[in-house]
Amino acid sequence: MLTGKRALVTGSTSGIGLAMAKALAGAGADVMLNGFGDKDAIEATRTSLETEFGVTAHYNGADLSKPDQIEAMMKDAAAKFGGVDILINNAGIQYTALIEDFPPEKWDAIIAINLTSAFHTIRFALPYMKQRNWGRIINTASAHGLVASVQKAAYVAAKHGIMGLTKVTALETAESGITANSICPGWVRTELVERQIEAKAKEADISIEEAATNLVSDKHPSKQFVTPEQIGQTALFLCSDAASQMTGTHMSVDGGWTAQ
Repeated sequence: MLTGKRALVTGSTSGIGLAMAKALAGAGADVMLNGFGDKDAIEATRTSLETEFGVTAHYNGADLSKPDQIEAMMKDAAAKFGGVDILINNAGIQYTALIEDFPPEKWDAIIAINLTSAFHTIRFALPYMKQRNWGRIINTASAHGLVASVQKAAYVAAKHGIMGLTKVTALETAESGITANSICPGWVRTELVERQIEAKAKEADISIEEAATNLVSDKHPSKQFVTPEQIGQTALFLCSDAASQMTGTHMSVDGGWTAQ
């Protein structure tokens, strides 16, 4: 389905991003990974993609809070792939506090990585996509791109922002064969969420599993976590011909959270 396409997935050394990279590789796309983590573990992941799916996989460790490193990563992708056909902006960090207690440096970091980095990757990817008259831009937003929660000012602002960026990108590329869409996951039990579960367990003096059940049940009518693989398959659908007239919109995968 995606043989001959080249994909870059930010924040893809674990969790949702890795699941999306695997889904694309499974459909035949060459993939560039990006993210932090243990060097040997990342290399093992990269080689496993090549071995399991018969594609080419590269890795770039750019720090997405730094625009110069983002530019270098996009140039690296251009050099290795000749450009990026599929761009998934997935990298994200989180910090929780009341607005009056929110450290300004944490605000800056969350906006930089969760929102501004996507602006930079998109602006470098678009010229290559326009040359080919084909491209898929997928931004990992969140249920928090549609609704808010307390103590998450920077995260909610960034996710609302990335959905706005998605819509502008879609309008500017509407006649070019390029689509831009957002995926809005609810609770996915990733490393990022696991830390929130651990904090809730400690705060309430309950077990990790009880805290996890309380967390997901509070927001998801389904009372179940979304899996990374489900997000990966959603991304794969957005890259398909069936989604060629879907642009500037979002797909909620949130157990019914935002239907309430």
